[in-house]
Amino acid sequence: MLTKDRAVCIRTVDYSETSQVVVLFGRLSGKIRALAKGSKRPKSSFDGPIEVLSFGEIVFSGVQQEKLATLTEFQPQPVRGGLRRCLFALHCAQFAAELVDLLTDGYDPHPDLFDQFVQFLEDVEEGRLELNRRDILVRLILFQLVLLYEVGLRPVLNACANCKRAFSEAWGQGYFSHSANGLICRDCEMSFPDRILLGAQAVKYLTDVRQIANADSKTLDEIERVLVRHLTGILGHRLRMAEYVQGTPNANS
Repeated sequence: MLTKDRAVCIRTVDYSETSQVVVLFGRLSGKIRALAKGSKRPKSSFDGPIEVLSFGEIVFSGVQQEKLATLTEFQPQPVRGGLRRCLFALHCAQFAAELVDLLTDGYDPHPDLFDQFVQFLEDVEEGRLELNRRDILVRLILFQLVLLYEVGLRPVLNACANCKRAFSEAWGQGYFSHSANGLICRDCEMSFPDRILLGAQAVKYLTDVRQIANADSKTLDEIERVLVRHLTGILGHRLRMAEYVQGTPNANS
């Protein structure tokens, strides 16, 4: 049976001299591992090797969790020029793809997450953000929070994850604890050895992410480092692209 969907390529692995195994994130199908036979041939039906972050309409056969599907059609839009011209934007997009791959299950659809992922990729293009590092980082942080919410791992950000005391300006600085899955107030911080100290501005914007576009670059870098550490704890291993999105300098900042 053939299945049609719209998908983003989030990972590729060489399978042979002429073929690839591709991991696709489909809007209706969720994550799909598929064999793209002959994709590396210049005159293949895929118009050459499939690239990570390319996306478009796909047709595939086979929907068994433990077996590779077979990709029969994919006419992808190539990786956008804006991403190629801004290294930080490209790294953030690759990091987002890595997280989607690691945090979603095969054939578990998340259409809202798919839409947010595609929107994120479009937003970090050169034409929309003019290669502004701060704006790109805002969107990466928001996407990571959406991803955690969609996969059922939403951190507690509106109150102390331990005592449940609601956030207020009186908190000033606070803490984030991976083991507590959220923000921790000063009264509870001694119970969580893995706590990370956060400045007042980072706490403020984490508790009201609707205002995060107003944060300065230093605060955004602080928040991103906390999220990377939290995601690393969730997954239990180092994230390949993490080092490229934490405090990476950019000439167009």
